[in-house]
Amino acid sequence: MIDEHTSVGSRHVLCVLGAGLDLGEVEAIAEPEGFELDWEYSGHAPDPRMPAAFEACGAGASFTALDWEAVRGHDTVAYLLSPAARPGVAFTVARRTLALTARLLRSGATAVKNESNGLAHGRDRWLDLAYKAYAGQEAAVPLYQACVKRPITTGALYFSCGMHLLGAPDVELDHPGAPHPEDVLDLIDGLALYLLMEQRTRELRDGETFALEDGAEQWVLRHGPCERFAEDDFFHNPHGYWRLTSA
Repeated sequence: MIDEHTSVGSRHVLCVLGAGLDLGEVEAIAEPEGFELDWEYSGHAPDPRMPAAFEACGAGASFTALDWEAVRGHDTVAYLLSPAARPGVAFTVARRTLALTARLLRSGATAVKNESNGLAHGRDRWLDLAYKAYAGQEAAVPLYQACVKRPITTGALYFSCGMHLLGAPDVELDHPGAPHPEDVLDLIDGLALYLLMEQRTRELRDGETFALEDGAEQWVLRHGPCERFAEDDFFHNPHGYWRLTSA
């Protein structure tokens, strides 16, 4: 179960591209869901920074040639702000954000990235995740895949970004040596989904251990505040992080 009771006001900021996109129509689609169109930064003009911005947001993982063509050929940019994810509604807001993204892509938008986690997906990937978030019995997995960027690295430390949008701490991995990328991803995903789906994680304490399965390597958990990003940064996680350190 996602811990929504400690969620504090994180907002999704969507950057939506299109060719000949009607901003009034975008606003009309978004408003019933409680989203606001930022008219100050939205406009009918191409932004030459967008290809590099989408590349930095991991778009290459799921972008097709048509997705890249859409980014390069856009002539309209819209910025949408979600309702604040106040205590009790972080999971709901994330789900509505994903549903709105799919609706916009079906209504003329051609590419979308989320400024609040630095993550973009290709059109087909967005639509698939939105379908799974509503059609499946467990929405935590597709929402995690849609909202959380990982693994990011600063050398020996690997971490996630975006768990604040689901009302939970991010995950850090202090891994010695040169770990295999799949091992890093498995550990980050394993702990993150455990945090999102298990009731008892609300009672985790420093010094407890975590393992992916019985008999697997044990990792010590340490909690800390988010100091990597300033409090007014889109990426700041007010819930802090859980760091995995080899036992």
